[in-house]
Amino acid sequence: MLNNGVSMPALGFGVFQSPPEETAAAVETALKVGYRHVDTAAAYGNERQVGEGIRRAGLDPAEVFLETKVWVSDYGYDQTLHAFEKATRKLGVDRLDLLILHQPAPDRFDRTIAAYRALEKLLADGRVRAIGVSNFRRPHLDELLAATTVVPAVNQIELHPYFSQPDVQRADAEHGILTQAWSPIGGITFYPGWGEERRSVLEDPAIGAIAAGHGRSPAQVMLRWQVQHGRSAIPKSTNPGRILENFSVFDFELTAEEMSRIDALDTGVRNGPDPDIAREVFEMVIPDA
Repeated sequence: MLNNGVSMPALGFGVFQSPPEETAAAVETALKVGYRHVDTAAAYGNERQVGEGIRRAGLDPAEVFLETKVWVSDYGYDQTLHAFEKATRKLGVDRLDLLILHQPAPDRFDRTIAAYRALEKLLADGRVRAIGVSNFRRPHLDELLAATTVVPAVNQIELHPYFSQPDVQRADAEHGILTQAWSPIGGITFYPGWGEERRSVLEDPAIGAIAAGHGRSPAQVMLRWQVQHGRSAIPKSTNPGRILENFSVFDFELTAEEMSRIDALDTGVRNGPDPDIAREVFEMVIPDA
């Protein structure tokens, strides 16, 4: 349950780095497996295929919790209102369940605030059911909250056993913001130019031992760890077997001791980009539908 009373499935299906030509089939598979929450973004270039996958699965879009993100190049009040129009046309819907800002972009935070005010307008008008942010650290949240009215429902951040961002989680909890984990199993998604020395959490011996004890995969153990901590998680895959595996985490439980062992694995090292550093990709233009 989000802070505005909207219900959101704990486990969502992610499509970051899913090629457009594979996305529709992956979304269709995920929905047939049982997912009812799909997370995409303007910057992923596959919103249109997400909509196609929902239609292929034979579902009314109202049955699927749809989440997407506004890219930095569309920040600003009017620009963000237009970004909503672009996203809904590509997805084939009139309303979004959750619309969030993809990056804090502290080098242009005045535009970030203007973009968030546009989200507040869309929320007030009933065009989105909830609004939020992504990759915001405590200082970003503090500055945003001081300048706006609606507390974000969600903060989507990199979060896995090797990088759990406890201060961001505490900041989220202090404000009633749900922490949502991207890269929730860690170490399998490639971010060019970042985390080149990273280790895959899937190969961690502690995770492997816990998985063996439950007759589960390391990925399932990590997703169960996320869910038991009360977080939202959005694993991604285009492999039908993995899509099913990642969703099959609601029929076992980790012990308190196992949870603590996984908590202790945090290295404090990111795999993905630092949200405080501006990047050329911020200028990427999001095409119209």
